[in-house]
Amino acid sequence: MDQTTLIIGAVALMAALAVAGVAFAFLGAGDNSASKRVAAVSRGRGGVAKGADATSGDSTAKRRKQVQDTLKEIERKQEQHSTKLTLAAMLDQADWNVDVKKFYLITVGLGVVTMVGLIVLGYAWYAAVGVGFAAGFGMPRWLLGFTINRRKKAFTREFANAIDVIVRGVKAGLPLNECLKIISQESGEPVGPEFRQIVEGLKVGVTLEDGLKKMYERMPIAEVNFFQIVLTIQQKTGGNLSEALGNLSAVLRDRKRLHGKIQALSSEAKASAGIIGSLPIVVMGLVYATTPEYIALLFTDRFGNFLLLCCATWMSVGIFVMKKMISFKY
Repeated sequence: MDQTTLIIGAVALMAALAVAGVAFAFLGAGDNSASKRVAAVSRGRGGVAKGADATSGDSTAKRRKQVQDTLKEIERKQEQHSTKLTLAAMLDQADWNVDVKKFYLITVGLGVVTMVGLIVLGYAWYAAVGVGFAAGFGMPRWLLGFTINRRKKAFTREFANAIDVIVRGVKAGLPLNECLKIISQESGEPVGPEFRQIVEGLKVGVTLEDGLKKMYERMPIAEVNFFQIVLTIQQKTGGNLSEALGNLSAVLRDRKRLHGKIQALSSEAKASAGIIGSLPIVVMGLVYATTPEYIALLFTDRFGNFLLLCCATWMSVGIFVMKKMISFKY
């Protein structure tokens, strides 16, 4: 092999090594920098993900704490206002346009008229006083309680539909105040008037929280309390109002179905209690219709009046016990 051939081979080898070095310098360094960039991006994404998870966890914990604080504040306010129910509050719950003085005047007048009428008819004075007291003091209060319970039941039947109106209105983009206004105008008694008082209060500067609190005082049922809690928490902590109220509407409808199921299951016991409770009165009426002289001693003799009073007392106790036995809380 001559010297020229060796020189050419050495030059070719050196050229090949130079090309390989240049290729390694550019391609290898590029791959390394690319891998470094990929690693950096991955670390950045991992850091962002970790930061996002930490931020999400902090916001969730913060929101949970706000909800707990709001619930504690609502419970504290309700405990402060959970005093004994006054007559004025009962009249407000019954929606009677009567003040306390007028109610007492009606009570006393009814008792006096009943007592004087029985004395004129020839009954003993103690019997007239007892019946007059029952008619004057017991009958108006019973009627007041009956009216309150009837309004509560009517409100419960229509309240879930009112909440659905709010849910649909919020999903359609209406503000909450407009939804409340729609309910106050379109709903019947007693849902419409109760929401109307909230709307009128908002017009004069009353906050929604205070309006809901007054609504709960006028209508002290669990459904209104749930509604008050949901709106108060949503105003203070934020969140999806339509979803929260939709869940509340579902809960109220489930409670209504449960109440109907309880009514159906306890109907037999209620029928038995009604028959047992009315049987002595029916028998006494039949005896009085067939042989009045046989039972007249219960009304004309003093000892007979005493026996009637004892029977009425024990019958009342028995009816009260049976009512407690067939009443269920849900």
